[in-house]
Amino acid sequence: MKKAKVNAILACMCAAAVFLGGCTRSQMNYQIAEAIGTVGMYPNNEPVETPQMVIAREMQEESESEEEALMAVLREADVLAAGYNFEEAISVLNTITGMQSRDERVSEARERYEQGESNLVNWVDGDIPHLCFPTLIYDTAMAFDGDGKAGSYATTMVTCKEFSSILQSLYENNYILIDIHTIAANTTDERGTTSMEQLQLKLPSGKKPIVLSQDNLNYASVTNGDGIATKLVLDEEGKVKAQYTDNGGHDVAGDFDFIPILDTFIEEHPDFSFRGARGIVSVSGTEGVFGYDLPSSDSSSDTAQTDAAADTSGGSLAGLTATSGDSMAGLTEDQRQIAQISKALTDEGWSIACAGWSHKYMNDQTYDLFASEMDDWIENVGSLTGPSDILFYPYGAEVEYPGQKLDYLLEHGFVYLCGLWGNTDFRELGDGYMRMTRRFVDGYTLVNAPSYFTGFFAAGEILDDDR
Repeated sequence: MKKAKVNAILACMCAAAVFLGGCTRSQMNYQIAEAIGTVGMYPNNEPVETPQMVIAREMQEESESEEEALMAVLREADVLAAGYNFEEAISVLNTITGMQSRDERVSEARERYEQGESNLVNWVDGDIPHLCFPTLIYDTAMAFDGDGKAGSYATTMVTCKEFSSILQSLYENNYILIDIHTIAANTTDERGTTSMEQLQLKLPSGKKPIVLSQDNLNYASVTNGDGIATKLVLDEEGKVKAQYTDNGGHDVAGDFDFIPILDTFIEEHPDFSFRGARGIVSVSGTEGVFGYDLPSSDSSSDTAQTDAAADTSGGSLAGLTATSGDSMAGLTEDQRQIAQISKALTDEGWSIACAGWSHKYMNDQTYDLFASEMDDWIENVGSLTGPSDILFYPYGAEVEYPGQKLDYLLEHGFVYLCGLWGNTDFRELGDGYMRMTRRFVDGYTLVNAPSYFTGFFAAGEILDDDR
């Protein structure tokens, strides 16, 4: 019925055109298109898409698709180059083939990246500071409410606002975040001798390297409802965020602690991170990891026996990826969360450091207790986070160099050993290891020893008004 009606309309139009002496093709096309409902659908309001139109449209669509694909590759390369990954950016450009590989935009990008790589300069061996932070306070009104914990929070923690200001100041003062593994590494020579060697660190001209970290992240000292994160979580995109309970009693996840704030800052300032570097987060075990509980270990006690220490599983579990079905089997829900968050962190470029099983002074522990505690960390924490080669000495209490405890650390792969000094940067390469000091940034030091951070940021200017 509809087709017959359309045919009738067309017949009438044709008859009218003959009777009135004819009309232009464009007028006829418009009248026909209006009658059949295709106005604007085809060029010049042709009633239907002609074969020539089909060819032209397909060529246009193919051209637009190729342009979109090219722009996607150029954007991917630019993101890499923004973080000084020039060689990787060039590799991405090399995936472009055919006529597009000769596109002027591709040639210009390649030239920029090659120039960027050649502009990197050797870092002259000198101080490489390492700033270490505690858990951060998000809602100061809830944290500093005058209760029994307010004073402790004020002295032992830093606010999110203060940390964000510190990052901005470091950025403006030309510091650039590096991975601790780019400073030195164990290398084996042709004779099979392994030693820790300084690596040649090449940075953008004028930039100064810095390492950033967060210490013993378990949230054990935080009371829920005090405006401070109590656990790490993964958002819908798989990114690590911090969760706290707001003053309405709602659990909210976002940039409420060190890790997500630094990640977001790097997203907004990719040139602050050299080649994707992130920070280090250290974890212990007895009070959980990332806000999640771990089963207690029977072997960690002040009366640990020699044979308990000697029965070392070494890294027998530390090699587990903790993401496959097999490695997840038998884990508690909290252990699964720890493993999944750890993988998300390491995939993003974060390093996870050992802070001992019970986060106790290691310098005055007996060897048996020390070894037992490290065994417990390797088996119960390292099996979830993945093996670590970084140790943060609890409270900066280092073992003897050389000594039996040091031998244990090196035998179990802990070769980046971080102590804790107030206002001094120290680095030393030993026989198979690197020692490095950390400057701890907490509320007490910001208020009472602001000179510790001269050159990094002005402590008096970044202090939170609500502190």
